[in-house]
Amino acid sequence: MCLAIPGKIIALDSLNASQALVDVVGVRRKVDLGLLQDAPPVPGDWVLIHVGFAMSKISEADAADQMRTLNMLGEVDAAMEEVRGYGLDYDIPDPSSRRWKQ
Repeated sequence: MCLAIPGKIIALDSLNASQALVDVVGVRRKVDLGLLQDAPPVPGDWVLIHVGFAMSKISEADAADQMRTLNMLGEVDAAMEEVRGYGLDYDIPDPSSRRWKQ
């Protein structure tokens, strides 16, 4: 099953405008924002993520609905496993560093 998971933008990478740090239920990972160049998200925005790519911006209410749906389908564990796989080759950045704009 293809999973799309909501995540909240925590910080933007000042060295790479197409990357952001997102929080998905307490798990922080880098995601690619390249598909949202026409309307780039900012810290605090919610995005729908699939295989490490932000696919669309969504509202906080839609994010909560999506998580409830995943929970009802019994797919939360699979979704979180997918999220944990994002950025395995990288250290998770500290958003307070100069590189990440909050």
